[in-house]
Amino acid sequence: MSTVLNNEKFVCNLLNMGPRKIYFYSSLCLALIAAIVFLTSKKNIETSPELVKIALRDVGNKLLLSNQDSTSLILPVQKVNMSLYKLSFEKTLAINPDSLVAIVAKSFQKANLPNHYQIEVKHCIDDEVAYSFIKYTLEEKSIIPCSGRFLPKKCYTIEVLIFKKSGWFTNDFLWVGLLLVSLILSFIFFPKKKKVTAIDLSAENCIPLGKFKFFPAENKLIVKAIEISLSKKEVELLTLFIANPNKIIKREELSKKVWEDHGVFVGRSLDTYVSKLRKKLSDDDSIKLTNVHGIGYMLEVK
Repeated sequence: MSTVLNNEKFVCNLLNMGPRKIYFYSSLCLALIAAIVFLTSKKNIETSPELVKIALRDVGNKLLLSNQDSTSLILPVQKVNMSLYKLSFEKTLAINPDSLVAIVAKSFQKANLPNHYQIEVKHCIDDEVAYSFIKYTLEEKSIIPCSGRFLPKKCYTIEVLIFKKSGWFTNDFLWVGLLLVSLILSFIFFPKKKKVTAIDLSAENCIPLGKFKFFPAENKLIVKAIEISLSKKEVELLTLFIANPNKIIKREELSKKVWEDHGVFVGRSLDTYVSKLRKKLSDDDSIKLTNVHGIGYMLEVK
C-alpha cells in the first residue's frame, strides 16, 4: 500500500510542479547534455598520433606499390607538431595526384580519421612544394588542383596537416557557453524551501489519498475528474488525519489544533465537520473515518 501511495504522490507532484521547479530541472538537463557533448567532442577532436602514423604508412605503401616497388622502405613517420606529420621514403618515386587524393581519403576513412586535412608533396632537396591539396568534409569546399598531371620520379616527402573542427558552432566555445548559462539558470531557479509543520502541509501541491487527490492549498478533493470543494476546517482536519493514518487522534487534540486560534469552539462542531468529511470520502471503501467512542477519531487506510 505504501509503495502505491509513494508512486501516486510522485506522479501527482510531477503533474502539479510549479514553473520554478520546471525551469530548474530543465536547466539541469540542459547543463548535463552540454557537459556530455563537450566531453565526448573533446575525445573526437584529439586524434591519436599512433593512428595517424599507421594511416600514413598505409598511404606510403600504396604509393610505392603503384610504382611497382614492393621492397624499398617507408621511413619512420615524423610528428612535426600537434597537427602536422611527415611521410618520407627510402627511394625516389613518381606520384599521380589523382591516385594520391584517393589513397589518402581511403586510408584516413579506414582509420576513422578526420576528413578535413591538407596535403603537401615537397622536394627532398629544397623543400619546395611540388603538389598540394585541401580536403574538407563538404566536397564543394575542397581544393584539389592539377588533376591528371603526374609528378616525375624524384625524392619526395609528404606532409599532412590535420585540421581540428573550427567555427563557433562546432568547437568547444558553444558547449562551454551553454553549460555556463544552464548552470546560472539552475542557480536562479533553484526551488525555495518552505517550512512544513505537522498540520501545515500546504507546501505539497497534491497528496494522494486512496482514489482521491487532495489539494490542501486549493481546498479541494479530486476523484475521477470530479472536484469536491472543502471548507477551511475540513482541509485542516483532513490534513491532520492524513499525517496520522490508522492512528487515533483525541478529540481534544483535534479541537485544539483546528479551533484554538479561530475563535469560540462549539462542542458539536468537530462531529459536524467529521461527518461532512466522511460523506465526501464515501466513494472510496479503502479509506474510512471512524469514531472511537469517548476518545476521538481515526482515519483507516487499507
